[in-house]
Amino acid sequence: MTSLWTSLEKDVFNPQNKRLLETVHVWKAGKKKKMSILCVVVDAFRPMKPFLVKVKVDRGEQYKTANRWPLAELKMVDGKTLNQASLDFDLQFDKVYKWTASSFDEKKAFIRCLWKLNHRFLSSRITFVNVPSCTVEGRQRHQEDRKDTAETESQEELSAYQEMTPKEAADMLRLMEEYEPIVNNSVAFAEQLSNDLHVLDEANLRAIISSENQVTQLMHSIDDALAEVARVEDTLQVYDELLGSVKQQMDHIYQENSLLHRIISNKTRLMDEILFLTTNLDLSKQHCEALSQGDLSSPSRVKACTAAAEALSGCMNIQIQPGYRKLQSVAERLIMFETLKQNFENSFISHITNIFELQGNTQVPVLVQHVDKLVAPSHRLHHEELVHYTPLMAWLRNANPVLFCDLPKVYAQNLGRLYDREIKAFFEQAKTLLLGRRKASLQEVLDKPMVTGSKPQSRLSLPESREGQDDIPNRGNVVKMLEQVLKELQPLCTAEQWFIEKFFLLSQDAADLEVLEVSATKGGESTASPEDPPCTKPRSQLDEPTTQLLSEIFSSLEPELRGFLDVCNKVHPFSCLQVLVTLNDSVFEMWGSSSSLPSSFLNTVLGNMLLLAKSSFNKCVGALCKEIEEAKVTSKMKGGILPFVSRFEEFVNFSEEVFRSAQRRGELDKAHVRLAGSVFSSINSLSSANLKANTDMIMMENFHHIHCFLCQKKIHCLEGKKREAKQRYTQHLEKYVIKYLGQPLEKLNHFFEGVKARVAQGVKEEEVSFHLAYSKQELRKVIEKYPGKEVKRALETLYRKIRKYLSPEENLLPVVWHAMEQEFIRQYQEFEDLIQRCYAGSGITMDFTMEDLLSYFNSITLSTM
Repeated sequence: MTSLWTSLEKDVFNPQNKRLLETVHVWKAGKKKKMSILCVVVDAFRPMKPFLVKVKVDRGEQYKTANRWPLAELKMVDGKTLNQASLDFDLQFDKVYKWTASSFDEKKAFIRCLWKLNHRFLSSRITFVNVPSCTVEGRQRHQEDRKDTAETESQEELSAYQEMTPKEAADMLRLMEEYEPIVNNSVAFAEQLSNDLHVLDEANLRAIISSENQVTQLMHSIDDALAEVARVEDTLQVYDELLGSVKQQMDHIYQENSLLHRIISNKTRLMDEILFLTTNLDLSKQHCEALSQGDLSSPSRVKACTAAAEALSGCMNIQIQPGYRKLQSVAERLIMFETLKQNFENSFISHITNIFELQGNTQVPVLVQHVDKLVAPSHRLHHEELVHYTPLMAWLRNANPVLFCDLPKVYAQNLGRLYDREIKAFFEQAKTLLLGRRKASLQEVLDKPMVTGSKPQSRLSLPESREGQDDIPNRGNVVKMLEQVLKELQPLCTAEQWFIEKFFLLSQDAADLEVLEVSATKGGESTASPEDPPCTKPRSQLDEPTTQLLSEIFSSLEPELRGFLDVCNKVHPFSCLQVLVTLNDSVFEMWGSSSSLPSSFLNTVLGNMLLLAKSSFNKCVGALCKEIEEAKVTSKMKGGILPFVSRFEEFVNFSEEVFRSAQRRGELDKAHVRLAGSVFSSINSLSSANLKANTDMIMMENFHHIHCFLCQKKIHCLEGKKREAKQRYTQHLEKYVIKYLGQPLEKLNHFFEGVKARVAQGVKEEEVSFHLAYSKQELRKVIEKYPGKEVKRALETLYRKIRKYLSPEENLLPVVWHAMEQEFIRQYQEFEDLIQRCYAGSGITMDFTMEDLLSYFNSITLSTM
């Protein structure tokens, strides 16, 4: 027990500043396997509060607090041991906990501890049921008896030995001083004290006998005082009866005053309610006439109707008690208000619908033939005509939301027809200005394919290289016209969006207004993909009322803009690059502009057009790659730069010029890498072609040309292709040099190739000359066939052949001839080394020396300069 007690205090309660008072091992009724320890603890510091803690023991013999209850929340203790001993007991907090103790003694000690704490800290608020008195009093009573005995004994001792007061101490000192001579003789001193005490006793008795008369007199005075008190009580009783009647009269007066105050209060409240009804349900005669007539023909009358409508709403929105509606006057006034409201709603809706229809039927002015400036239509006058009715639209929205929701549909249907006609005329004028022609020849341009692989137009080319150059506008005209179109469309769409948001109150509470139901087809066309640029809106934003309404009003804008972009793409083969750059820059400029609305409808449309432009650009690049990959070189080709390499240069030059000021060029970089890959693939395919000219020479020239071109352009995305072109150029240069180098000394080259083969097979170098085919005599015969003059003549023939087939534009002749010289010198040194190693001491040497070779090459080079 001591070990358990110490462990609990050390591990559980001391860290919590708690002091353990009692413990009992328990388990829940019917669950003996799960044993716990109930502990009674108090705070170690004041104010001390008692707690009941349930502690569990885990497998590692570690104690863990499971539950804790303040003892103040304990309501009842049921010991269940009134007649017989039992280990069960109940503790009732918010619910009843049934426990079974491990022993009866622990249970009694635990309940006794609870009883003590109940009396000490809780003022006996806990109810103890079925607990024998011996359990809570036995040990306690014995301890109390012992405590009472000890207290009695201590009190007797205290009474026997009381401490002297200061006065007694002073008297004692004075007495000691007075009898100081006698004190030395203790017997005489004691006798003197005894005599003095006897004298004092006699004096006290005489004083008591003399005061008996005074006591008798005091008793008589007390009797007289009691009689006087009785008389005063009788008088007070009379006064109390008199005051009782007065109190009844005052209560009656108070009740009458309360009734009077209640009557006055009721009259005041009734007057306030009457004034409230007459004031708030009063609509002036002018307002009634304005609502009845519904005249909206002028701005002043519109203001009068607006004020009347707001006053009517104020009267109808007053919160009145349901009982007041049963009053005849109130009911008649409410019926009149409802009639005025419905009549004015009908008049206003009819008037505003007529305005919508008149604006929708407005005729589009015919374009003048000589007009050379593109101007988008303006609806400022239409908006100014309708903006006066904005307060009435707000009133109608609050008064009748159902009727209000139909007006945006009517507006979109009527104004949509007007915008369709104006947008079509606008784009017809833009196409005419772009092509510099009239409508008679416009269809011919639209019918021409942008990219074709047919014989009349066998390859893609720039406008400068096509026939009929006079009929094709400058390449900058596409950019200029497209920028002007986008510049004119932005204020048109922004102004319309600003107007409908203000007029139809779409920006105030867009979630509560279901303005339009866009068809599934249009919804699919405006859906943005995850790869859209930042200007395109997500699907959740495309369902907003403003965007839905603008989609129906500008239903023809996207198709017409798509058709105009098709015309721009067909102006010349590479105009899709100009369209892509112009759209991209315009979209991002519009998105970053503070003047454009954050959810501009035009941003969504241009985002879709940008995706279309990217698709057209990718198709153009794909067609060009396909043509390059499928390009065939004729077998009669002697050399020079391949046609598709020139077309690649043309595309890169044109695209770099177009994208020079572009904000983004990711698509162009991808196209450059793709086209460069196709060009490299087509050049590599020449190795399997049956050409009269040397394949390595052609590939060397084209890779050299591409490398020089890319070095000049300094395009970052093509740095890898530039390094690859240089590597391939060097590789094919080596192959070309090695192939043609064996022609001047062909037999000598074959002889020493055989010598190296024998050495590689394991034949010793000094034994090679003993083979018949590679004897010293055979070596002398081969060397005799190549005297110095013959070598020089062979080199001159090789130089003329190389100069004949190499393209003069690339100026590769000096480079190739220098490589030939270096390789020839290397072979000569190799032949001399083999002669020294395999034919040592034979005295065999070449007919020409190193100095002769250098002089041959120098003379050939100088003779052609």
